[in-house]
Amino acid sequence: MHSGEHERVIPAARHEHRDIDERFIWGAVAAMGALLLGCALLTLWMYPKTRLDRILELPSTPYPAPRLQMNPEADMAAFRAGEMHVLEGRGWDAAHRTAHIPIEEAMRKVAKEGIAGWPAPAERRP
Repeated sequence: MHSGEHERVIPAARHEHRDIDERFIWGAVAAMGALLLGCALLTLWMYPKTRLDRILELPSTPYPAPRLQMNPEADMAAFRAGEMHVLEGRGWDAAHRTAHIPIEEAMRKVAKEGIAGWPAPAERRP
């Protein structure tokens, strides 16, 4: 040491009384454990069937292979032809108890007679 310097005295380590008490920490751990146990019991009470063992029977049913279109253009043409056949044909739908007529004839009939229950256009005043 140099002359003129004072020796620093470091006090002995001691317990800080303003820290959290050990009993509080153990109480908080106990409270968290009780909360966790309570949540687990509440979940089991709310969803009782989750404890059932649902073992899958093996072998499971295989899924079918994807059906791919070999010729999308031909498929679309066949679909469109079927739809046009319905639109341009006459027939009776027994399931819905309705009849259908060709679309051109239906449009002419609606243009001539109108639609039952449809509001009439307001008259224009000059």
